[in-house]
Amino acid sequence: MDKKDLPIIPSDRADDLHNLEIADSPDLVLFMAGNQFMAMGEIVSAFQRQYPDIKRIFYETLPPGLELKQILSGSAVFRDRILDVHPDVYSSVTEKGMKTLEESGHINRGDYHLYLHNRLTLMVPAGNPARISSVTDLGRDNVRISQPDPENEDIAFHIMDMYRQAGGDRLVRRIMEEGRADGTTLFTVVHHRETPLRITEKTVDVGPVWATEVIHARSSGLEFDVVEPGADLDQRDKTNYYICRLKDAPHPDNAVKFIDFIRSPSAQEIYKKYGFLPISSS
Repeated sequence: MDKKDLPIIPSDRADDLHNLEIADSPDLVLFMAGNQFMAMGEIVSAFQRQYPDIKRIFYETLPPGLELKQILSGSAVFRDRILDVHPDVYSSVTEKGMKTLEESGHINRGDYHLYLHNRLTLMVPAGNPARISSVTDLGRDNVRISQPDPENEDIAFHIMDMYRQAGGDRLVRRIMEEGRADGTTLFTVVHHRETPLRITEKTVDVGPVWATEVIHARSSGLEFDVVEPGADLDQRDKTNYYICRLKDAPHPDNAVKFIDFIRSPSAQEIYKKYGFLPISSS
């Protein structure tokens, strides 16, 4: 396939391509929904302690929509070079990605697992200068929003559900269409990297993010405030993380081991430390 037909990984996203130097000779390849980036180092280390023979693990923490495009295209372009990497495991933050892989023949029907939950919150600059107090405030004409792009980022669909629940289709249209047209809604490519930067630089007034990203940003020393949408809006009961092994996984046995591990109590406890909402592995 020609380069121009392949998905492009932004050139500044090397920090979401982990152990790239061994991507041509791995023991396991993981395409993990990117908003887990803060936990994945500990998850991979704990997995390798349990399976010390699985030494060379390449993993991505890019938006799952972009990772899905890589799977469907067979590769991607990174810094003008073709990254020819085939995952054993893929995870997403909507079931839609799993259904797409079923329909394309990349996984068997129903061969995926729920393994995690999360919830949404609103990140605002320190002092909350725009006086954001609720989700409906994002519909004000002068509010600048850092908004994940639904083209690549699964979180965008959960955010739009939050908007719709708070203010109906009118609020969704105001933010996603009218705001985009008038320049107050700024789409992201990799929201968990871009939104905190925009908030700390005060180039936007608010950014919907996962609660786990707030915890990570705090631990990184960033200054900002948080506005909670409330339990009735933050999608905690609807945000489901799914994981699967690809039918053509180059390392199928290792893939099964990783999926079993990530659903285990020990892995769930790691995720819980980072603010994720765990599930029972039963």
